[in-house]
Amino acid sequence: MMSLIFYLLFMIPLFLYGNYWMMFQFMILLCMCFFISFQSYFFFNHLSYLLGIDYFSYSLVILTLLIISLMVISSNMVKDSNFSNYFLLVNLALCFSLILVFCSTNMLLMYLFFEFSLIPLLIMIFGWGYQPERLISGLYLFFYTLFASLPLLLIIINFSISSGTLFFDMDFGVSISFIIHLFILLAFLVKFPMFMVHFWLPKAHVQAPVAGSMILAGLLLKIGGYGIIRIMILHEYSFFKFSFIWYTLSIVGCILVSVICLIQGDVKCLIAYSSVAHMSMCLMGILTMSSWGVLGSFLMMLSHGLCSSALFCLANFSYERYLSRSFFINKGLINMMPSMSFLWFMFCAFNMSCPPSLNFLSEIFIINSMMMYWGGSFIYFAFISFFSACFSYYLFSYTQHGAFHFLYSYSLGSAREFLLLTVHLIPLVGLCLSINFLYF
Repeated sequence: MMSLIFYLLFMIPLFLYGNYWMMFQFMILLCMCFFISFQSYFFFNHLSYLLGIDYFSYSLVILTLLIISLMVISSNMVKDSNFSNYFLLVNLALCFSLILVFCSTNMLLMYLFFEFSLIPLLIMIFGWGYQPERLISGLYLFFYTLFASLPLLLIIINFSISSGTLFFDMDFGVSISFIIHLFILLAFLVKFPMFMVHFWLPKAHVQAPVAGSMILAGLLLKIGGYGIIRIMILHEYSFFKFSFIWYTLSIVGCILVSVICLIQGDVKCLIAYSSVAHMSMCLMGILTMSSWGVLGSFLMMLSHGLCSSALFCLANFSYERYLSRSFFINKGLINMMPSMSFLWFMFCAFNMSCPPSLNFLSEIFIINSMMMYWGGSFIYFAFISFFSACFSYYLFSYTQHGAFHFLYSYSLGSAREFLLLTVHLIPLVGLCLSINFLYF
């Protein structure tokens, strides 16, 4: 593991003094190939200096390296601007902090880099965001996450004093206190984000550059799910006792947020709210505490990371041509960019979990675990699936059909854009077709 960390650290001087745009992508993809050669088992292995990987962290680190590389390809407007080398440096800092979150076997180390990942993201939103409103949206992101995670630090200090260790594989005793359970969980629920603490997400997404939206949807939301899976092992009894509270909020919130998606006038805002709906379903799978539920949620994290990231890329392609994210201007794209319309259709279909995508498979696992947890979930799941199909269909039909607002215009997608979307699409289908390699 230290070889991977030093690889990333020694990349820093390269981007302080020059704009090595292609070199950055090549080095990150080389790092991903290097990491894939690691073997991952169900328990921590490749242990070194408080770091280690297992099944969950292995897949999420590969997703991190892939999304970071795709972020650089998508940020074409930043490439020729001033300070583009610092943009690469911010991406590298994000990549470094996320890998350390996913590979940490120590709670304090995970918490430190969990918080540190906010700083590069905030710099990205403030430095390369769109409107002046990015300042207030950055503060929303910062304070929501910071205040929710401070109680977790107190719990970690308490664990350290009482047990003398902070490793995830230790037994920290049985606690039935709701306050302790809330303090442990709140930081991860805000990061997920769960309904009621999700207000920062649409604001941050809308004002962030395309790279910021991709990293937010693709990876930073996954820290919440990953953290809950890790913490759940430490306090199993309190999760058995209190998880129905968060399950109820998620199941109701998922339906309400799906309805909210149908009244959005901003393309990025709709995709951001759809992320909240999908992450609510992911949270329901984890809270069932069954092997199918956790596996389904884990697969949904991977599939949502790729699918949502691709939708933000598609929204950005039309933004680069129209200079607007409004649905009222982004109409009739099938007339302007017919070659891109098929990819819009594929990713909108995958967003509503159509086969043969990984999203479909993960929802099959999650609905089974929800039915085992509470039989009445089926009624709510029917509404969730229906509204999910509604807002995905709304996104596709409203952007592709309708009267084109220019007199005449025609635009072809570039090879860069098709490459970017194809790299998102192949893992979504490929992982679904090779699922027997993933199942445990």
